[in-house]
Formats: sequence, C-alpha cells, structure tokens
Amino acid sequence: MKTLFMLIACCCTSAGHAGELKMKINSRYLNLPVSQKAERQRMTLGADGMSDRTFVIRLSAEPDYWVFCDMSAYQGKTLRIRFDGDPAGLGKIRQADRIEGADSLYQETNRPQLHFTSRRGWNNDPNGLVFYEDEYHLFYQHNPYEREWENMHWGHAVSRDLIHWEELPVALYPDSIGTVFSGSAVVDYRNTAGFNNGKMPAMVAVYTADSPERQVQCLAYSLDRGRTWTKYARNPVVDSGRKWHSKDTRDPKVFRHEPSGKWVMALNERDGHSIYNSDNLRDWTFESHVTGFWECPELFELPVDGNPSDTRWVMYGASGTYMIGRFDGKTFTPESGKHCYTSGALYAAQTFTDIPASDGRRIQIGWGKISHGDMPFNMMMLLPTELTLRTTRRGIRLFSRPVREVDRLEDSCRTWSRLTLEEANRLLEPFGQADGLRIRARIKLSHATDAGLSLNGQTLLDYDMNFNRLNQAFYSPDDMTSMELSFDMIIDRTSVEIFVDGGAHSCALQRELAPKNSDGLRFRGNRPEILSLEVCTMKSIWN
Repeated sequence: MKTLFMLIACCCTSAGHAGELKMKINSRYLNLPVSQKAERQRMTLGADGMSDRTFVIRLSAEPDYWVFCDMSAYQGKTLRIRFDGDPAGLGKIRQADRIEGADSLYQETNRPQLHFTSRRGWNNDPNGLVFYEDEYHLFYQHNPYEREWENMHWGHAVSRDLIHWEELPVALYPDSIGTVFSGSAVVDYRNTAGFNNGKMPAMVAVYTADSPERQVQCLAYSLDRGRTWTKYARNPVVDSGRKWHSKDTRDPKVFRHEPSGKWVMALNERDGHSIYNSDNLRDWTFESHVTGFWECPELFELPVDGNPSDTRWVMYGASGTYMIGRFDGKTFTPESGKHCYTSGALYAAQTFTDIPASDGRRIQIGWGKISHGDMPFNMMMLLPTELTLRTTRRGIRLFSRPVREVDRLEDSCRTWSRLTLEEANRLLEPFGQADGLRIRARIKLSHATDAGLSLNGQTLLDYDMNFNRLNQAFYSPDDMTSMELSFDMIIDRTSVEIFVDGGAHSCALQRELAPKNSDGLRFRGNRPEILSLEVCTMKSIWN
C-alpha cells in the first residue's frame, strides 16, 4: 500500500455507525473490498477542487472479491472517503498501481473467452456504439462497485477489429441530475453543437439521467477520442415526462438524417418511440410517436437484398421485436410487423453509428443476459453481428449473422459430410470439454420430426418440425416443405449463440456452469442425417 498517510475516524449517525478515511493519492487505483453478504450503504469520495462521487457499495472487512476506482484525476490530492455503514471495511481499502486480482485477469474460471466482459462489476445495455478514428467504441451500462445492478455509469471499451477489446476508464459518472442510463453517441463533424476545438470534431454522447422523480435527456462531449468527457452546462436538453404523465422517457438513439439535414432522436416515451429533430444536438423538437415498443429504441435504413435503390427503415425496441417501414426524417410509417428475428438472452441491442460508407455494414451488439457464477464480474456483450434485410416468402425480414471478423478467432477446423447420427457423435467426442468452439452444420430430418444438439446433458439446439419450434420459439424455414436446417453455433465458457439458416433466426442462451453429465457434444433425434459438419476450436480474445 503506497499511501503517504491514512486516517480512519468513526462517528455515530442516526443510521448507525459511519466512518471517514483520508489518504494522499499517489497510485492509479483504489481497491475496495466487497462482500455480497454485506448491506449496501452510501460511500462518498471527495477532494478539494473535485466534484464528489457518491454511490452505494457492499464494503466489507471480509471480502468475497475486490472492485476498484480509477484515481488518475486525484493524483497528489488528499481523498476523503466517507462510508455510512460499518467502518471496518475502510481499513482494508488499498492503493496500488494494479487492480486487485490483476494476475488472474481474463483467466478466471468462468470468464468468457470470446465475448467482452468488464474487468469488475456489472454491465448491461450497450450504449453509444460509434466508430471514429479506426476505433469501435463500446460504452455500456456499468456498476463498477458490485456484480449486481446499481450505480449506473457508462463503462467504456475500444476495439480496432470488433473482437479484441481494451477496457478504458469509466466515461460518464452520475451527477446531481441523476445516474447515467442508456443512450447513444455520434461524431459532430459539422460542429453543429459548437463543442469542437478546431483540432478534431467532438464525440457527443446523448444519454438519460435517471433520478427517483424523473428521467431526462442530457449531453456530454469529448475532444480526445472519447477518453475524457465534459457534461453540457445546460443539461437536460429534453425533459418530456410531464407531457407524457410518465417517468418513462429514456434511452435516446441519435443519428444524422442527411436528406433533411437534421439530427434525429428516437426516444422511448411511455408506450412507444418518439421522434425528435434538432439542428444542433442541444435544442430538440417533438415530431411524431409510434406506440408498441418498450426501452432502447433503434431506427436505421438498410438496402433490401443488397440493392441500394430499394431500401426500408427498421424500428425496434429492447426485446428485439421490429417493424419495417418508411421514414422521412420526422415520421416512421410502418409497413409490416411486428416481427422477431431473435430469442433467448439478447436484450437492448444497439447498432454502430458512423460506420464508413466504404464498409457499409449495419453492425449490432446486444447485451447478453447471462451470468457467470461467483465471479467479480457479471453479464456480457454478445458477439457483434451484421444486420441485413432480405426478401422471404413472408415478405422483407431482418437477418442477423456474426460479423466476418469472428472468423479470425478460428484456430483448427475439421469438416465432414454425409454422416449418420452415430458417426457424427463419434467425431464430436474430442471436442466435448473445449472452452471455445464453432460448429457449422446442416441436418436433414427425413426420419424424424425433431432433432438437436446437446452438450454434457444440456440441450443447446432443439428443433421441432411438427410444432415449428426452435428452442421453444416459433420458427418456420423459408422453404415451406423443407426437411433441412442449417446452423452456425458459437460456444463460449458461459454462453451459446446460434444463427439458423443464414441468420433468419438467432438465439442466445446460458451455458450451464454445472453440467448434468460428461457426455460431451451429441446430436440427437430419430436418425437425422448430418449433411455437413464443421467444427473449429476458437482462440481467446484475451491472448
């Protein structure tokens, strides 16, 4: 511990014991001991010339795990730490230039090896997905102080290939307006908001500030590629709760609509998504409203079957249900829906803004509602996928499949064709305990009405042709008389993602942490024919 001095004082309050600690900050991190058995109590960090940081934490002298605060902004200052609970845990707080547990970071027993997870704490909705200066920025809902939901901040990670991620310091902290709920980010190349400094355009985050009384929309901007942020002095920029007689006004998705020369905000309000327009990102005008969605709006344009002269707009909410229609910059007019392209653990997915025109993809990342047992982190991001619109017998539909960059994680691959169930299961035996696998297969159900694939007793894929159910969700192939099903399955330590028939339907699920048996990978069903099978071992994104 590198403190120049430390002082712990105890005092009594009406709530019971409380303590205060002072220390001179001379290291990068403040490591905090946490126990899930302790009750949450308020902690405040303060220093002269700095805004207080206040949050709740399960501080304990007998920790289950450790979390940390980045103290880069406090170097050389005397930090005052006040805790409203049992002060015994204050004496365990440590300064260091590494986080506690750094030696095993990304190697923990249940750490996903193919998906992004935060170093410590809880994460949920992806926020502010934006591409700038050759970096993909992933912001996300984050509780740095515990592995359960609370204290919403914006965490931050960057990648140059959508696969390997570097976690950066917390981007946005709660303030007097509220905690930092979901939102989006754009790059203001035209300096419409006036935040640019003449050297580079501002990256502007538009987010919801949540308090017990209301939810309002606020701005923050960065002039150093998202590394540090300044909140707009006149926040909030949208306060619409009174209009809707509802607190539920949140999760702004902002993008530039070039035909109208306006900024567009899709905002969830009470019973659906509203559309707002702005010239400068600071002043917003309500334009229209579409009912039938809840949380985390998305609205974007895609070509149909890759034809740039034939496009549609897609609007969806947190659940993944979507409508297809037209959009003129002010009003979304549905033409079909609601439809659903996914099931299982995916929630609150968002797509990247400012992907270069030379790339042209609409890339999505969703929150994987998947836990990792008794780890010092919880929840995950699902793999990035490319979204496309394709014409099917039922009309235009949304397809989702892993981005091509995922292929780079493939290590050793083996392929076979025309296998019986027994032959396929013998070939799968060596792969039953692997940490990361990718399985591509096409199966024919000529002698059965159902078939599937299991891993150590857990059903990963279950297709019932009689009831048209795929893992309990309705699914009917585009060919109405098809007896075949193809899938692309990616297995990680704690999760499974499945993309069926080229992305017509996808499913994400928890991989059981306590397997039922050790049978490994096994196809099942009444004599299904395995028309093709490819199995690839996968490299860790953390190596």
